[in-house]
This record gives sequence, C-alpha cells and structure tokens, in this order.
Amino acid sequence: MNFIVFDLEATCWAGRPPGMEPEIIEIGAYKIDDFGTVTDKFVSLVRPVAHPVLSLYCKRLTGIRQPDINRAPHFATVVEHFWHWLDLDEDYRLCAWGKKDMEFLLRECRANRLDEDWLDAYLDLKIQYRRIRRLPKAAGLLQAMKREGLEHQGVKHRALDDAFNTAQLFLKLWGMWEF
Repeated sequence: MNFIVFDLEATCWAGRPPGMEPEIIEIGAYKIDDFGTVTDKFVSLVRPVAHPVLSLYCKRLTGIRQPDINRAPHFATVVEHFWHWLDLDEDYRLCAWGKKDMEFLLRECRANRLDEDWLDAYLDLKIQYRRIRRLPKAAGLLQAMKREGLEHQGVKHRALDDAFNTAQLFLKLWGMWEF
C-alpha cells in the first residue's frame, strides 16, 4: 500500500468575501510505501477558473506569483497527472491534515465532472492525531509538530512544503495510525 500525504493551496482573500469560493491553486504530495520510505513526490500549480487573478492577500500568504499561475494547467489536467503519479491500480490511502483539503478536491472534481471514487480511501490525520494523543481538541499541524519535537521546514502555505511537514509527522508516528 502507498500512503499519499498531500496538501493543497487554494485561492483566498482577506476576510470572507461573499460568493468567493476557493479554488485549488497548488497540489503537493509525498508517496510513502509500506515500509515508511518516501518513494516519490508530486507538485503542480493549478490555474483557477472562476477567479483567475490571485488576491494580494493570497500572493502574500503563499508566495505564489501571478505569472506562474497564468502558465499553470487547469485542474482537470493536473488531476490526470496526479492520478497517473498516484497509480490508481495500486492500493493507496490519501492522507492530509484535516478535512478541508479533501473537501476542496471533491468540490473541484464535481465542478469539472471528474471521477470522485478515487477520493474514497482517505485518512484524516488531524482527527487521528487527536485520538492517538488523547487531546481534548484537535491540534493544528504546527502545534502537533512542536508537540512531537519536529521543526517546520520550508515555506508555510506552499503545498509541497506543507505536505513534507505532514509526512514527517506521519512517519514519526508510523505504526500508530489506523487504516
């Protein structure tokens, strides 16, 4: 079985403007085999459709530049590359910190009329971490990393770096996750 530890970045705005639904703008993932070895990584920017111009807030938060987004492929193309990388014929489990990223993937697949069945094998690490550590409430990724003696590496709010940090926590607690 492969464990696909992933993270997404999405369009965002200061505050919560009405009618502004986030769209995925970056996918980052690490593939981990049955033995706890990182075997591959995937990263791609995604060009949003409904709101193709990133807000100043989003550019500052993620560091993603507008010219890079303008050259990025649309979600349907990126997800096809992701499926190929994922190898849907292999046994896998998608793993992310919380449910938000999975909700974004589901919404984008529906909006693009793409298959959703590949999303069924999902493990919410945030919920599991709370259970494993018997915490009264769920912890953010940075809190959990600090609790486990791990330091954040890379740039916050970049999908591949956040996926790397999530993978480090996943591997630190290898054998404690419930599949």
